Amino acid sequence: METTTLGNTGLEVSRLGIGLVKIGQMEGTDRVERAGRLLNAALDAGINFLDTSACYGNSEEQVGNTVANRRAEFYLATKCGHVTGEHSGQPWTAQTIADSIDRSLKRMKTDYVDLVQLHSCSLDILKRGEVIDALDRAKEEGKTRFIGYSGDEAAAAWAIESGRFDTLQTSLNIVDQHARRDLLSPAEARGMGIIIKRPIGNGIWGAKNKPTGTPDGYVMRAQEMARLGPIPGAPDDPTTLALGFVYSHPEVDTAIVGTGNPSHLRSNVELLERRAALSAETLEELHSRFDKLDDGWRGWL
Repeated sequence: METTTLGNTGLEVSRLGIGLVKIGQMEGTDRVERAGRLLNAALDAGINFLDTSACYGNSEEQVGNTVANRRAEFYLATKCGHVTGEHSGQPWTAQTIADSIDRSLKRMKTDYVDLVQLHSCSLDILKRGEVIDALDRAKEEGKTRFIGYSGDEAAAAWAIESGRFDTLQTSLNIVDQHARRDLLSPAEARGMGIIIKRPIGNGIWGAKNKPTGTPDGYVMRAQEMARLGPIPGAPDDPTTLALGFVYSHPEVDTAIVGTGNPSHLRSNVELLERRAALSAETLEELHSRFDKLDDGWRGWL
């Protein structure tokens, strides 16, 4: 598995990470066993960047119950800010941040995480500074090695300019390209590690039917871009094209793909291992179509 350094953190992360929302949604008496098979398969394949969140169902517990014994083999990232589960309090307060981090450590059976990220809070919340101060305290206390912001658009731009975060996790895919115009270069210039979420856009490109959970905006964008005809030089496989698009942007350190299916995981690893970079012609065409049709398209809408 190809690795790269995550910004200025010094962490040597796999270019392909795994998003763990799916394991938090697993049901059935064998859900721990199934989560264990998936996570151990990911580690065995060389994926060393695991991304979860306090609000991804019981995802954090699944990590703790299955791969805590392999903690030295991977970098662990989580997110905070929301009030989750049976817990009380107000979202986006210093106390909620502190409580969430402590709860995450307990759930995942670890003394520290490598990265704690604010989970897409608003620009106003960021500007107040309370939640960032809380992350700084967690870092000082050794509960996390680094802190980051996960989000898009104006809030992500402010997070970059603030100089207070080690990493940025933001959306980038064929039908959601604002980050490549507005965020990637400034984040790289700040030395931030760049983590891409939704790199395959929920599998919308080339899909005959709307994938479950995909917003109508993504569907509309894919349809409008596809109506302009074949993409010159594009791979036939839509996932190969989608991942090739993301990795064609040199600022990207790692891209996280969420799955609960070991066969999908193996397929993603194989795609990364054999992927050929998109031609300049293909990449330019994808950029051009998005820019031409973009009429205020914003975020995961």
